Amino acid sequence: MDLHVLLLLMRLTKPTLFTNIPVTCEEKDLPGDLFNQLMRDDPSTVNGAEILMLGEMLTLPQNFGNIFLGETFSSYISVHNDSNQVVKDILVKADLQTSSQRLNLSASNAAVAELKPDCCIDDVIHHEVKEIGTHILVCAVSYTTQGGEKMYFRKFFKFQVLKPLDVKTKFYNAESDLSSVTDEVFLEAQIQNITTSPMFMEKVSLEPSIMYNVAELNSVNQAGECVTTFGSRAYLQPMDTRQYLYCLKPKKEFAEKAGIIKGVTVIGKLDIVWKTNLGERGRLQTSQLQRMAPGYGDVRLSLEAIPDTVNLEEPFHITCKITNCSERTMDLVLEMCNTNSIHWCGISGRQLGKLHPSSSLCLALTLLSSVQGLQSVSGLRLTDTFLKRTYEYDDIAQVCVVSSAIKVES
Repeated sequence: MDLHVLLLLMRLTKPTLFTNIPVTCEEKDLPGDLFNQLMRDDPSTVNGAEILMLGEMLTLPQNFGNIFLGETFSSYISVHNDSNQVVKDILVKADLQTSSQRLNLSASNAAVAELKPDCCIDDVIHHEVKEIGTHILVCAVSYTTQGGEKMYFRKFFKFQVLKPLDVKTKFYNAESDLSSVTDEVFLEAQIQNITTSPMFMEKVSLEPSIMYNVAELNSVNQAGECVTTFGSRAYLQPMDTRQYLYCLKPKKEFAEKAGIIKGVTVIGKLDIVWKTNLGERGRLQTSQLQRMAPGYGDVRLSLEAIPDTVNLEEPFHITCKITNCSERTMDLVLEMCNTNSIHWCGISGRQLGKLHPSSSLCLALTLLSSVQGLQSVSGLRLTDTFLKRTYEYDDIAQVCVVSSAIKVES
């Protein structure tokens, strides 16, 4: 008698809500109220909304459906002995093949001693999908017949993994205050739902690298409660985009050790967790986000304090911070060049002394404007006497100059 061992593959997924197809007519038509009464008596329809294609029942999926990156793929494997003979040494192996790797998903690699007629060997495999593109589930079954003949066959199951979210990131650099050596970095993450179903955004967080501390800026304080800026509903409709903002500050030990962080630095990675219609969970982690630190050259000049509005022909004060971004010691000389509207009050050619690498000094300077309107502060020069190199700083900031007859409120 022929020997038959069958292999069945089924994807395990959540059921879907049943949707009815309403068939109705007007009361003056021949059927009268017959169709409407049939819909009201249908147990699958929602009372009071029979013609809206809404259902209260769950139904098993009629097709394979979509698999998205970050979701868990589950499959039921069943090997059935369809003959009247006992088979021995049954080994079932399930491998998932992608474009870059081959993974063994079998729960057990041990062979079953025997399989009696009309009996089954069942197994459920789970795999968190971490690649997009074509996936092939390869199921192989080997066994031995009563006559000692070794049999072997395979089945292939091919499916595509789609991308559920489109994630874009932007970095913004911010000037720091006097107490900080380095600048804060703001990260904006734009997350778009590119599936055809709404998502419940359970968590969107930034896991920083060891160099940074992170603060989330996606909530507000209302009536003593912390509420997200997106409101009480965290649903993301298809093709909708949501923006998340984070502030990163370099840790003290790295700032003190390295001074100003230069070049390409690793910021961290985004961790996104969502749920779909019936609670199916998905999770994505981006690759490590990298940020190119802004280049300041050998010497960085930043403003620590400057008034927004000043009076015409009246002195005003600003505070500058000079940082040595190079790897050598500098001997700096401060020179001030007057412009047509802004004039410096002080001694040009002043010696600032030696400035070691990653060190800073603050300068209080006085200016005077002879022209009204929005004026640009320019004309500051720093010269390194060691290398005879001059660094020019124009358009440092802008101030609004008003007539002294106008009262200026601070």
